[in-house]
Parts: sequence; C-alpha cells; structure tokens
Amino acid sequence: MAKRKLNKRQQWRIEKIQKERTERLNRKEKAVEAQAEAGELGPEQEGLVIAHYGQQLDIEALEGDDTGRVFRCFVRANIDNLVTGDRVVWRPGKSETGVIVARCERNNLLQRPDNFGALKPVAANIDHIILVIAPEPEPHDNLIDRYLVASESSDIPAVILLNKTDLITDQNRAQIDALLGRYEALGYQVERTSATACAGQPAPEVESLVRDKTSVFVGQSGVGKSSIIQTLLPDELLRVGAVSESTGKGVHTTTTAKLFHLPGGGNLIDSPGIREFGLWHMTPQEVEYGFREIRPLIGLCKFRNCRHMGDPGCALDAAAEAGTVSRERLKSFHRILQDMAEQQSRGLRIT
Repeated sequence: MAKRKLNKRQQWRIEKIQKERTERLNRKEKAVEAQAEAGELGPEQEGLVIAHYGQQLDIEALEGDDTGRVFRCFVRANIDNLVTGDRVVWRPGKSETGVIVARCERNNLLQRPDNFGALKPVAANIDHIILVIAPEPEPHDNLIDRYLVASESSDIPAVILLNKTDLITDQNRAQIDALLGRYEALGYQVERTSATACAGQPAPEVESLVRDKTSVFVGQSGVGKSSIIQTLLPDELLRVGAVSESTGKGVHTTTTAKLFHLPGGGNLIDSPGIREFGLWHMTPQEVEYGFREIRPLIGLCKFRNCRHMGDPGCALDAAAEAGTVSRERLKSFHRILQDMAEQQSRGLRIT
C-alpha cells in the first residue's frame, strides 16, 4: 500500500512536534549539565543499561546505596551507541536523573543490518542467543543457518530451542528429528519445550538455560518467543502475538529492547522480533567462517579463487562426498552465497 501523502498543514504539525521534543530534550540536558557545573552530580559509579529511549536511557545502579534503583540518564555526546546490556560509568543527578560519562568494555555485541544495510547494534554482553524454532511455522535449514552464522560471527554461543513440541505428529516427527540431529552433530546445544503445555509456568529446560546467564531470544515470528518469555516473567505485561491463520506467519509484538532480571536468577534481554537475519553486509569469507564445519576447510580448495559453487577441486564438495559436511548444510551455504551475489549485483539487500 502506498504511503499517504501529507498536506502542508500536516507536515508543519509534525515538524513542530519534533522541534518541541528536541527543545525539551535540550533544556533537560542543559539542566543536567548545570548540575554538573554546580557540583550537584554524585560520584562516578558503575551502572547497567536496561532500556534505551532515543537519547535517554534507563540505568540500573550497580553499587552504593542506590544499588538496584533505576535512573533516567542522558548520554555525553562523545559516547558512541549504547545498547541494552551495556555496562557504563554514570553520575547521579537530581530527581532520579543522571549523566552517562563512559561505556565499559564489552564482551560482545549483537548487531543486525537495518533496511539500508547499516549495522544496527541490538544488545551487548550476552552469554548466549536462544534461537527458538517450532513445528509451525515450519522450520527451514536456511533460516536457522542465517541466525547461526550471525551468532558465530558475533562470537556469541547459540542454543536451538524447539518450542511447541505438542505440535509434533507422526507426519513431521522424522523431519524435525533429522533437522535437529544435524545441528546436534555439529556441537550445537538443542533443547525441546512447549510453552503452552506448562500452564503458564516456566519449563524446567528453559529455566535451566537462562539461569545465571544473560540471554536473548531470537527466531522467526510465530514460534512462541513471547509466550516463553511470559512464563519466565509472569509479572511483566508482555503481549503475545498470534499466528495468522491465513499465512502461518506471526506478528511482531516487542518494540524496544529491555533487560529484565529473572526471578530464578539471570537476565533476559527482550529484543524486537526479527523475522530473518540479513547477511548482505558480510563477505563470502565471513559466511564461510559462520559455518563451523566449513571453517576448517578454508584454503584447502584446489584453486585459490574457488567460489564453492561446484568449482573443480572444491574442498567443500569433497567433504560432502565424504560425509563430513551434510548436503543440507552445504545447500544452505550455497543458497546464502547465491543470494548475496545476486543482490550485490543488483545493488540491493538480501531479504
């Protein structure tokens, strides 16, 4: 559907609102700066970013008398993009406000490309990514592999969690078992659960996954991420998206990344729903690295400029013949490379 064209009055109104918001923000920032100059800001201390609202962030105090309290903070202009999960150095001000003066070193950073191909940071300091799949919508190797390539390239461990096990039937059981078996053979941790079968209580296997760790749930819409999160955070009002009966695809429910402390220990970063990880920002060499069974074969092809697309002397084809690389994963690898080549030749992104 085409975008509705705004008339001059509507455009003026939007610009006026945006200008007023910017002016209010500038006034607040100047007020905090004035507090700093007057010596009204408290001492520097460590904090945790638990939510991001444009130029303001919610910071949880990690030390001192304010430990556990949340402050709405401004960010110094010389600090690069902060994301949920970042640890920062900040100074408290008046009325639950403060100023972030530095970002602490990150263990890792989860990023994804935006609609223009630029990398957008999502969350930091993650212990593992929990990739949720389900019998419905039907899981596919290629979609799973895109998530895993992104995980490998970020050096963040990935766990595959099959949800909705109550939907496994005699018709789809063999296919799902074969799919999960391929990833287990590669060393990926695979777990099974059913959020709906737990009557609103967290499943033991899910509790074990998230305990004492900082976790991020990702996966195709409609697989039940929000339902699982709701069992872990029963006191939080998290909307659960229904799967469309006509398309079998879900609707995105979460709009901003936020960090929650889990009752059983650990943290959960609830990030916006991601239907698919785009990999168009990567090079073919980075995609090779993202396939952990292909990684040891890099540089072993007969020809240095091998494209791994049926070229003579390709080490990947030889590994598939020998059974050390599954043909399903190799097919997925080929599809990703082919998509990248086609889209780059047209100057477009992969969707």
